Amino acid sequence: MIRPDEAQALGTRWIAAWNTHDLAAILALYSDDFTMSSPYIADVAGEGSGTLLGKVAVGAYWRRALTKYPDLHFEPLHVLAGIDSVTLVYRGLGGRLAAEVLTIDANGLIRAASAHYAV
Repeated sequence: MIRPDEAQALGTRWIAAWNTHDLAAILALYSDDFTMSSPYIADVAGEGSGTLLGKVAVGAYWRRALTKYPDLHFEPLHVLAGIDSVTLVYRGLGGRLAAEVLTIDANGLIRAASAHYAV
């Protein structure tokens, strides 16, 4: 079970890495074979399924996204702790409400991530 302080620490590290646009710091939070799902993957990466597997594929996608959106900034709103996951609620691109559900492995790394955006 993820303790509230662990969830908060992960949320703080995740937001900081994204807000500095430090791709190495972002990827360091994830396992090598993690799965990422996002509606933006189809647009930015050209992957119609909206899902990518592994640091190489996701890293390339995030590199393109950070280039495409140089002013990208996340404003943290809430951190929610689950059994083996953390949900981060934040304002993202253009102030749009977003949430990321991050499933955590036994080593404390993110093994799966699923992004959700307000409609």
